[in-house]
Amino acid sequence: TGLVFLVLHLAKADSYLSDKPETCINCHVMFPQYISWQKSSHKNITCNQCHVPQDNFFRQYYFKASDGLRHSYMFTFRLEPDVIRIHKAGKDVVQENCVSCHSNLVDHVRMMKFQMSEGEEDRYCWSCHMETPHGKVGSLTSTPNPLVPQQRPVLPDWLNKFINKKSEE
Repeated sequence: TGLVFLVLHLAKADSYLSDKPETCINCHVMFPQYISWQKSSHKNITCNQCHVPQDNFFRQYYFKASDGLRHSYMFTFRLEPDVIRIHKAGKDVVQENCVSCHSNLVDHVRMMKFQMSEGEEDRYCWSCHMETPHGKVGSLTSTPNPLVPQQRPVLPDWLNKFINKKSEE
């Protein structure tokens, strides 16, 4: 039981139930995306508002759970790619959310679909608006002086105190 709670603490499992953007940097590989988002025109919109379905509660949490399990598996077994790419289901969700939030531009969206030639079904809003909201993300040096939240220590305070107390004896 203790091991299960330690793993849940190390994985910061409780943070995944929230909509805080800091949750997305639990894995260090997301720092460039987090930093570029902070400086973007979308900085008042949470990561989940773009990357998670917003149409109903069940679809939202099903998507978060399945995507979270996929991410956990990849990071646990060190299978994450050097360059982060959004997968097909994620692309479709982001596209839905772009159109939903920017419905006042629906004529623009219809025009874009009309102008697409055959075989371009996978054209998304960011086909043209490529740098929204993450800009040209290359590394942490892409954005000078980033405000990055401090990471929590790996071990909880009570366990650190216990270990230090034992080592002093």
